[in-house]
Amino acid sequence: MYEAYLRQLLAPLGVYDLGSGSINGAELYAIGLALDQTGWRLEAVERESITATAEDEGLSRREALFARRPAAVTLEERRDAIAALLQIDGDSLTPSAIDRAIQGCGIRAKALEMDTGHLRVIFPGVGGVPAEFEQIKKIILDILPCHLEVEFYFRYLTWEECERAGYIWAEVEEHTWESFQLAVPPEE
Repeated sequence: MYEAYLRQLLAPLGVYDLGSGSINGAELYAIGLALDQTGWRLEAVERESITATAEDEGLSRREALFARRPAAVTLEERRDAIAALLQIDGDSLTPSAIDRAIQGCGIRAKALEMDTGHLRVIFPGVGGVPAEFEQIKKIILDILPCHLEVEFYFRYLTWEECERAGYIWAEVEEHTWESFQLAVPPEE
């Protein structure tokens, strides 16, 4: 790439023998190759230094800054999680800011303010305790300020919901107790 550019740049001068077997041509090839490699490395450094474009080392180094790795898997989710965690500051105590940080980490949860200093964390669309809850709990407790009381709320099927759905015993007998209590209706 740069070799061709350098040849094109120097050819009009007519001073250099730019043939492929010449000393000047070999020097030009070596300089061009070094410039190409430098350009490729600079592109990689630029890509990895910006959270929105980082793909490998840049994400890993940013994730290492936090006590726990975000519960995000895909490249896009990892970028979003890092961006959300980097936004946490002294003004991040509103429920919406806490929600953005939690959800930005790839955790499908919502923080509800119950009263002053008390938050309830719910898991919409999940019956029972979410998979990998212990890791999720540690991440959430790391994000939230320590002076807040945090309550984790898990959804199970209630008798009232059974009555509203009009369940009959034939439908209930298709379940085990565990699968029945997790058959939570969709939230409205």
